Amino acid sequence: QVQLVESGGGLAQPGGSLRLSCAASGFTFSNYGMTWARRAPGKGLEWVSGIWADGSDTYYEDSVKGRFTISRDNAKNTVTLQINSLKPEDTAEYYCAKCVFMRASRGVYEYDYWGQGTQVTVSS
Repeated sequence: QVQLVESGGGLAQPGGSLRLSCAASGFTFSNYGMTWARRAPGKGLEWVSGIWADGSDTYYEDSVKGRFTISRDNAKNTVTLQINSLKPEDTAEYYCAKCVFMRASRGVYEYDYWGQGTQVTVSS
């Protein structure tokens, strides 16, 4: 069955860095767009970054541009989110999700599988 397992979250100081990983299994990873989304306490789901199936294109939410970098390794079935220059407002549960298309969309109904999430807390 399809599994998405996130890791790499934790407690970090403002200005610090974290590297989130999502290990995928149970489907042909290289055929599907993948996205990272987050949910902060008391807020709705926010799309953070997505990457096309072949890695040829990406998108970033405006507040993370220049600080977050998404990448994927189709040989290892992993998608990674490098987070630099952390801010307290980055505190959230981060989820990776599999799109039903080769592109990475921003429509929640276009994602059929989600991971369990990994918590990122930014605090001094």
